Amino acid sequence: MNTPGQRGNAWWQALTAGAEPLATYAPSLRVADAPLGDDSARYIAVVPDPHNPFPRARHGETGLIEGWSLAKAVRDAIEADCERERQRPIVAVIDTPSQAYGRNEEAYGIHQALAAAADAYATARLHGHPIVALLVGKAMSGAFLAHGYQANRLIALNDPQVMVHAMGRDAAARITLRSVDELDALAADIPPMAYDIHSYASLGLLWKLLDVADSGEPGADAIAKVAGALRDAVADIRNDASTGLESRLHGPLRKASAEVRARLRAQWR
Repeated sequence: MNTPGQRGNAWWQALTAGAEPLATYAPSLRVADAPLGDDSARYIAVVPDPHNPFPRARHGETGLIEGWSLAKAVRDAIEADCERERQRPIVAVIDTPSQAYGRNEEAYGIHQALAAAADAYATARLHGHPIVALLVGKAMSGAFLAHGYQANRLIALNDPQVMVHAMGRDAAARITLRSVDELDALAADIPPMAYDIHSYASLGLLWKLLDVADSGEPGADAIAKVAGALRDAVADIRNDASTGLESRLHGPLRKASAEVRARLRAQWR
């Protein structure tokens, strides 16, 4: 399955055991509460919607409707669990090619919609909800920032179809006035410019990189392996006193980022 969003939908269905999506959210969102070990987790995915009123968001992109709906799905879980001793995990299943680019999106404030989604995830994390992002396809541009990047732990499938970047290759080539081939040559030596998941993992941002068979059409063994990793991630989060994202600064290529943060903290104090 190489169509954007189809991997996300397949994994969402697999991990929720074919649960019926909650009807209170947009058709381009899949939201359900389903078992995860001893927990009931909220699983969320952005999927293609050929009838989306915004044409730029019909192929799994994260647009205006998706941003506000993501925010609602996460905040509904926060509100429902606010008086519970133990907050439910939230699993963001990610396969989205980009944010939705268009004049309508810009005019109606896509920046606010996606910011609302990112803020909802961050708020849930700070309120004690274990947030795990599962990258099963493309995690591109503002779509990833809005849906998944605020997670306590990032897990990715070790697969060529799993890619992470700030923008698509063609757009990056236009912005930098280089050819796609020239950008790929630079990416071989500069990991942040690369698209493949191994380069992204080298930055120290992933908690785990998983090898699974048939990652586009998950079978029983793959589902069991990923579900086990999700359970382990939730346990790891609950054993961690921090609700921040400090765990992403431990990799060898993150030393400069860690030092900058340390100096900023020292000046602030």
